[in-house]
Amino acid sequence: MQVHLSALGCRLNEAEIQTWGQEFGHHGWQMTRKPETADLIVINTCAVTGEAARKSRQHIRKFHRSNPKAKLIVTGCYASLEQQQAEELLGVDLIVPNQQKDQLVTQVLESLDLTSMPTMATEPDETALFPRGRDRAFIKIQDGCRYRCTYCIVTVARGEERSRTLEDIAQEVKSHVSRGIQEIVLAGVHVGGYGSDLDVSLHDLVVYLLENTSVPRIRFASVEPWDLPPNFFELFKNPRVMPHMHLPIQSGSDSVLRRMSRRCKTTEFAELIRLAKEQVPSFNVTTDLIVGFPGETEEEWQQTLEFVKGMPFGHMHIFSFSPREGTKAARLPNQLDKNLKKQRSQQLHALAHNIKNTILQNMVGQRVEVLWESDFDEIDGKVNRFYGHTENFHKIAIDLPINGPKIQGQVAVCEVASVMDERVLLMA
Repeated sequence: MQVHLSALGCRLNEAEIQTWGQEFGHHGWQMTRKPETADLIVINTCAVTGEAARKSRQHIRKFHRSNPKAKLIVTGCYASLEQQQAEELLGVDLIVPNQQKDQLVTQVLESLDLTSMPTMATEPDETALFPRGRDRAFIKIQDGCRYRCTYCIVTVARGEERSRTLEDIAQEVKSHVSRGIQEIVLAGVHVGGYGSDLDVSLHDLVVYLLENTSVPRIRFASVEPWDLPPNFFELFKNPRVMPHMHLPIQSGSDSVLRRMSRRCKTTEFAELIRLAKEQVPSFNVTTDLIVGFPGETEEEWQQTLEFVKGMPFGHMHIFSFSPREGTKAARLPNQLDKNLKKQRSQQLHALAHNIKNTILQNMVGQRVEVLWESDFDEIDGKVNRFYGHTENFHKIAIDLPINGPKIQGQVAVCEVASVMDERVLLMA
């Protein structure tokens, strides 16, 4: 029996399907990358924007068309917020709301009567690694969020904050390490709020993992900047904590941030970056920015551009504001014209490109530590181009002869030779 798992949207969705893949494996199921050959398809949907919800519906229909005989399970934020609509989509056999995700595998197997003994049973902890890659594992440390940013529907879909215990997380990390995983990513809806219900913190969790596991590299998914105490960046003195964080600012204008109900001012954000760079000069900060939030004036837009010019952002995820039904921002006055949002988005993309290119050019000639990943491209039938990420999460590539060494899953020190298409390219 084969199961295909698919995730849209956030890193937490990726972490969840990784966990389900291991659980299905314990029940004797095999993972497959090909939905058209699967007996069971699980789709972890997204609804952070109206466009994300549309893509979720499109994804469901596409999988059903490609394999109408497979049992089709839909979960995630779209399925939770629009359950009736999701249930009515052709081919959907079962909806699992976010609140029941922890029991998804058991619920699926029991509800669809798929619990018969597999042909080849597996021993505990001997399941194959999730096929999305053997190099990096996403660890779900918590779910839910106590904040209510005006543009965000996810907090409604995910509910109250719920954290896993330090011991439970460490046990999962040890399991991944025993299978050769080199790097973990701590993921959640509100990663920085980890432990708010357990009287511990994200800082405590990292210290615990450093002391109680041997995982070589620790990363973070998106963390709200206001959750980080000044001493947090001392963690990066340990070389096992990778010098990169994704800290979403969303706007460079304090007045826009107030309308978004964000709890961070631009000056406070800049101070966080200074503290991070003070600990590790090569520290890489990536961020999210929303263009065209309701009421965004030309003055506020110029404030954002000036703020971004002064920030060493290694990468920016740029989104044009899309009203999401059920959020406060969708009801705010002075919604911006689509063409104006497009124009501002293009401006910001051009600025982001220049900043990133400058950072990458400054890396030429440096020696960096790279985790080489599973994906590669064959070029001209003679060369394989392998991809990886540096400690500070810049994407990197190296060209090797097709019959040359296989480097996937290995960590190696390399020298940066040149920059190509916003991607660092190593000398072969």
